[in-house]
Amino acid sequence: MDRANSDSVKWGRYKNTDILPMWVADSDFAVAPGIADALSRRIEHGVFGYAEAPKELIQIVVERMARLYQWQIRPEWLVWQPGVVNGLNLACRIVGSSGDGVFTPSVVYPPFTEAPELSDRSLRPVPMILSDQRWLMDLEWLAKNITATDRLLLLCNPHNPGGSVYTSEELTRLAELIVARDMIVCSDEIHCDLILDADKKHVPIASLNSEIENRSITLMAPSKTFNTPGLGCSFAIISNRELRRRYKKAKQGIVPYVTGLGYVAAQAAYESGDDWNRQQLAYLRANRDYLLGEINSIRGLRLDSVEATYLAWIDVSELGLNNPARFFEKAGVGLSAGREFGDGRFMRLNFGCPRSIVEQAVTRIRLAVSDYWAS
Repeated sequence: MDRANSDSVKWGRYKNTDILPMWVADSDFAVAPGIADALSRRIEHGVFGYAEAPKELIQIVVERMARLYQWQIRPEWLVWQPGVVNGLNLACRIVGSSGDGVFTPSVVYPPFTEAPELSDRSLRPVPMILSDQRWLMDLEWLAKNITATDRLLLLCNPHNPGGSVYTSEELTRLAELIVARDMIVCSDEIHCDLILDADKKHVPIASLNSEIENRSITLMAPSKTFNTPGLGCSFAIISNRELRRRYKKAKQGIVPYVTGLGYVAAQAAYESGDDWNRQQLAYLRANRDYLLGEINSIRGLRLDSVEATYLAWIDVSELGLNNPARFFEKAGVGLSAGREFGDGRFMRLNFGCPRSIVEQAVTRIRLAVSDYWAS
């Protein structure tokens, strides 16, 4: 899908330049036909007033959690909102008190590290470790550093950046810590339908047992998978009645309603988009495999396993660049700067795009790095 002359934030950044936009996490794929058809039918209606979540959509989500994760949730546990970033900020505002600690991965999607400070909480970064080519939170460090004023942990699963999928065993260990230390976990699981490896499976941390379920705020949305972020529809799953009450109260006057078109797209995605997504995953998997081979053949660059998402986390530290983002922009490739995620040694590349663009990017990167070493 050509997005060069649309309202795309992704493509607009480099408008009228010869820089390939491979930064922000939205894809360049047209939505599934079922989504487009459902939106067209809704637009033909001609009235776009305030909307509420359709009962059919609520039931689809309940059934989806049971089918995919054997997680039995109730309709009243769902809280609808425009995006998961709202959820991260709401969680920080309703858990604990002013100055209390909020653990977040030290390398993560920027709103994770911004939300605690916006909520007058203390940011407590958890170091990331590389284990079998997978970037994970250091749970041993976490276990040793939880204090009485640390009330909340923000989890990103699958992890962004890096694409690691936490295993059931890893999540169980984390859940035991959360329960034992009387904490709450807010888990961003927006990439849960973008698992690339056939031998990996997404596990919502709240689905492990009733104890951690009672201490969880789970954030999900169809937007990353089905490329509908501009329609603003996501949901939180909160089983704990009191936690859910506080969450809803914190939304009032601050978080806008989900639009009717957002609900329509979400319902169509979950009703008819799974076959489309299987095809998308095959395409993304091939892009991922191509990048693993090509990037790791370029002197000074390293790409570890990407188990999920369409976001490659590339180690460029061996190049010793003062401004890696500018270096790659000059090469004609617009990447996300690793420093924005907490580690300036890396760059994030979005491969949710046609293979031809990925190949152009690799060619440009290879040439620029070759010239760098030759200079």
